[in-house]
Amino acid sequence: MAQWSLQREFMEMPPVTRVYTSACVITTLLVQMDIVTPFNLYFNPTLIIKHYQVWRLVTTFLFLGPIGFNFVLNMIFTYRYCRMLEEGSFRGRTADFVLMMLFGGACMLVFTMFFSLLFLGQAFTIMIVYVWARRNPFIRMNFFGFTFNAPYLPWVLLGFSYLLGNSVMVDLLGIAVGHLYFFLEDVFPQRSGGVRILKTPEFL
Repeated sequence: MAQWSLQREFMEMPPVTRVYTSACVITTLLVQMDIVTPFNLYFNPTLIIKHYQVWRLVTTFLFLGPIGFNFVLNMIFTYRYCRMLEEGSFRGRTADFVLMMLFGGACMLVFTMFFSLLFLGQAFTIMIVYVWARRNPFIRMNFFGFTFNAPYLPWVLLGFSYLLGNSVMVDLLGIAVGHLYFFLEDVFPQRSGGVRILKTPEFL
């Protein structure tokens, strides 16, 4: 019975959320089982350009670290906010949601050349959380007993990450890219003379 319930829950997930979260879990399991190593997955421009290891452009977003507390926490936030965003403001706009992810991923790859970050999965999650939070400004959140409005959630996660001893640069990158997308998509077009810069191409 539990198996059918889990399968039904999986199939009810919106398509982009299902594909991305599944890819993250599968990648982490492959590392956990020593089928692949993180050295084959991290972002390395030299290996991508000179040795044509183009898969690193994708796998840097899929490995969320070894299975443990950080991984579970990241997966919960990835699944929850990716799904809520896809079923909320992107409902019926799957192509636009894919464009947001492609835009965010591309920006992170450019920025990380200056900051030498190896894995961008956590930054990607923070970006998704940031966009959802800004589009739901009046929702009250509760995080380990602390209550606040949704727009503060990315900053709370950044502080929590700092307390766990993680680099805040990853979270700051996610916040910066999320803010850039939110500004271009939700703020700038509403201003006098503003236009919608991010237009979804027909092939999506």
